[in-house]
Amino acid sequence: MPEHAKPVVLIIAGHDPSGGAGIQADIESVAAAGCHAATVITSLTAQNTERVGGVIHQRPEHFEEQLSLLLEDMPVQACKIGLLADPALLEITARTLSGDLRGIPVVLDPVITAGSGHVFVDTELCEAMVRQLLPLATAATPNGIEARKLSGRDNLDEAGAVLLEKGAGSVLITGGHETGGDIVNTLYRKDAAPVRYTWERLPGSYHGSGCTLSSHLAARLARGDDIEMAARAAQEFTQGALRHARRYGRGQLHPDRGFRCDG
Repeated sequence: MPEHAKPVVLIIAGHDPSGGAGIQADIESVAAAGCHAATVITSLTAQNTERVGGVIHQRPEHFEEQLSLLLEDMPVQACKIGLLADPALLEITARTLSGDLRGIPVVLDPVITAGSGHVFVDTELCEAMVRQLLPLATAATPNGIEARKLSGRDNLDEAGAVLLEKGAGSVLITGGHETGGDIVNTLYRKDAAPVRYTWERLPGSYHGSGCTLSSHLAARLARGDDIEMAARAAQEFTQGALRHARRYGRGQLHPDRGFRCDG
């Protein structure tokens, strides 16, 4: 890494025009951890804080060229993967992680549905994600809905165990979509007891909380934290961003990922 440069985190994810989720959320969360985000967009989405209108995927040859040029120039210390809703782009990503990016920490945020309920990824693509990307992930960060979909298990402890069996280095299942008072997130690792984190359930609905968590986690891994330290730091940052959330549209609130600077 060049002298005085910040650790570089490669973000492979979609673009949300509202700025609540996707690439913009990733950039802000990575910057808050003192890292630099290099970004390759997988898909352009038409969405606002209330709904998703449609998705346009990058042409595979353009996507691959962008990745190639970035990686021949910049030393990447970690990678975060978000929305991957096209089989060709998923395949290119898996090939890149197995090749030029082999050995770096990888955080997989398996975006399947939007907060508004729009389905981005069908069953076939979910299976491809589990088969091709999960074994390359240092950490996967599904919410409860995504964990059940990817594992085929209703019980979240069983879902975490299945995802580890299928190759993930660790799994942080978030509990924001579960019922009950507080939110319980659980970190699963091989040959270790689950670590449960309890957080106050804040009022309101938030746009981009999963992106915030996963990209900050990737940045902390890029800085050299172990997975348990990184997981706790990413959750603390996300909870702070949610506490300071702001309303820019008529639907979900935007986490304020600059809250530490705003005071």
